[in-house]
Amino acid sequence: MKIALIGYGKMGRMIEEIALSRGHEIVSVIDVDNQADFESEAFASADVAIEFTTPQSAYNNYLKAFAKNVKVVSGSTGWMKEHGDEIKRLCTEGGQTLFWASNFSIGVAIFSAVNRYLAKIMNGFPQYDVTMEETHHIHKLDAPSGTAITLAEEIVEGLDRKSSWVDGTEHHADGTVVESKKTDDTQLPIDSYRRDEVPGIHSISYDSDADKITITHDAHSRCGFALGAVLAAEYTANHQGMLTTSDLFEF
Repeated sequence: MKIALIGYGKMGRMIEEIALSRGHEIVSVIDVDNQADFESEAFASADVAIEFTTPQSAYNNYLKAFAKNVKVVSGSTGWMKEHGDEIKRLCTEGGQTLFWASNFSIGVAIFSAVNRYLAKIMNGFPQYDVTMEETHHIHKLDAPSGTAITLAEEIVEGLDRKSSWVDGTEHHADGTVVESKKTDDTQLPIDSYRRDEVPGIHSISYDSDADKITITHDAHSRCGFALGAVLAAEYTANHQGMLTTSDLFEF
């Protein structure tokens, strides 16, 4: 399979290493200093482009890839609220393909399935109040993380007593704290921590007067994310439309 890489930071390099080890070919690498390569024959020849950039760049990267009819696998977050409807329309009506996930880790996919099932169970036990938090490295631009938002949306869907998620308390690397936006008990705040080089920790707790149940996913490195992105690219090469990890992993 011919793969183009959009974004060549730590994730891009790790994806390249794993893709090559699985027998794929990297035909184009696009970063901030060679944006003109979106117009190259090499980029247009890709079966799939794997995109890991920033919330500010992702949307335009999708449009540039779609203009060349190149399918995209993306782990960029922070663009969905503003551009999600348009991208979904391009994939459902415009014939384009985007496999998007807030997290490509196989472990997170399993964790997400457990989260959905636990929320379904806990819907019948209102004495348990749910809380959640996420911790990431100091370079991460968005808070809460896209993965945390996805997990929170799953909880809200499963719990009748929660109507929405909101930004929780933000603990920045410099020690500053931004207070939660929670205004009532039907809202689920996501507390965020930025610390050192943490790849990603997500914890969800159900607490009652009697006891507390907590589930946690703790990523040891970015390797699991990179492998999942390559697996997603292999899947995307033979599928089309708006795709996500629920298509790739059937739990």
